[in-house]
Amino acid sequence: MTNAQLTLSTPRRSHAAADSAGPGRTLAVTASATLLVLAVFSSGVTTVGDTARSVHAGVSGQTWALSAMSLGLAAALLTVGALADDLGRRRVLVWSSGLLAMTSALAALAPSMGVFVVARALQGAAGAGVIAASLAMIGHAFREGHSRTHATGVWGAALGAGIAIGPLAAAGLADVLDWRSGYWAQAIAAALLIPAAASLGESRSAEPRPLDLPGALTLGTGMALITGGFVEGRTNWSSSTTIALLAAGALLLGSFVLHERRSRAPMLDLHLFRNPSFVASLSGALFTGVAIIGLMSYSPSLYQRGLGMSVLGSATVLLAWSATSVVVALGARRLPAALRSHVRLAIGLALAAVGEVALTGLGVGSSWPRLVPGLLLAGVGSGLANAALGRLALESVPRERAGMGSGANNTARYIGGAAGVALVVVVVSAAGGSAGPGALMDGWNAATLVCAALCALGALVAVACRPRTDAT
Repeated sequence: MTNAQLTLSTPRRSHAAADSAGPGRTLAVTASATLLVLAVFSSGVTTVGDTARSVHAGVSGQTWALSAMSLGLAAALLTVGALADDLGRRRVLVWSSGLLAMTSALAALAPSMGVFVVARALQGAAGAGVIAASLAMIGHAFREGHSRTHATGVWGAALGAGIAIGPLAAAGLADVLDWRSGYWAQAIAAALLIPAAASLGESRSAEPRPLDLPGALTLGTGMALITGGFVEGRTNWSSSTTIALLAAGALLLGSFVLHERRSRAPMLDLHLFRNPSFVASLSGALFTGVAIIGLMSYSPSLYQRGLGMSVLGSATVLLAWSATSVVVALGARRLPAALRSHVRLAIGLALAAVGEVALTGLGVGSSWPRLVPGLLLAGVGSGLANAALGRLALESVPRERAGMGSGANNTARYIGGAAGVALVVVVVSAAGGSAGPGALMDGWNAATLVCAALCALGALVAVACRPRTDAT
């Protein structure tokens, strides 16, 4: 152990104590917590214009406002997931809920775009703790088999429900009051989550590891720089700032890998990459972020600028995708048990690809019903993929490292989401999206095809990641 590593000396709880609240209550609280974080994450999509006008910010400020929470999530997820395993998953959930309440209030009070962006990034860091600890607690409360399939399906449905509720709630509150009211509502909801989380039983690894401080710093900073590079790249990929951010981030991530290889107590065990299920978990989450979350995050802007929809109207249309994903994720437990997680993931990504192809061919005269078939198909695919990814995140790592598995899976999802939005913006701009509604729709049609191709590629990768036990 090096001097830079700090040992976490926390009392252990028995597995019986961890389950004292009951699996059903654990699932209800953790799924609600996940739903809240995703609602916070997606809420800014529909109100960012009002926010920018209120604090007198330009296009660059809006871009950072939309991406800041992704930056916080990507930078913190793996680190807080590993901490949750060692420090206590309930403890991390409670602390993170408190931080989410405070940072949401800071966003509501923000006097400038700079303060707002910082608040959103901190919301992301807090949300990382909530998400990673929640899925890890589900993994501890539910053993392998039908009960875990059901629980991870509920968790996957919470992801979709949060994405559905966030934009609608923010748009509705902005219409009645102002954009700040949505962040006050988030602060109140996060504060209410604190006692609910505190009422659950504690769980942690039976053999806590020392805090890998160098690993946490290099990974978190590297992820933040890479995400920042994607954000800056949306306006100019050749700028010195974009290149410097991406290069510095890649250098730090390389340093992280080298450090983890030498560490006797690594935060991320690199040997896990020999496990096909772990590779499927990370690659599936990455493709989901790039090709589904990235495209759908951009779609409200497209609906407003290209099709002339209102803020509330664009959020409502997006429900065809997000609400469908909720229903399908909840029903995933009814699929045959013999259908392995990597196959479910492949089917989900393939259906999402078909749905995205159906979203092509739009023009300035297109109406909202034209969007519904593609959004429904993409929603079915998203629901299957979300349920499968939650299950893969838990079954691909040792049970005592569930927080780390959750953190790694969701890190891939949100770094992919940041890259996906950047990709869509680049494709739309390359097709002349800034020249008017007609050119914008041409750019959208090109972007949907690119994302559909990436979904199809992700499905092939998932099929290739067949667990070795399948071959016996």
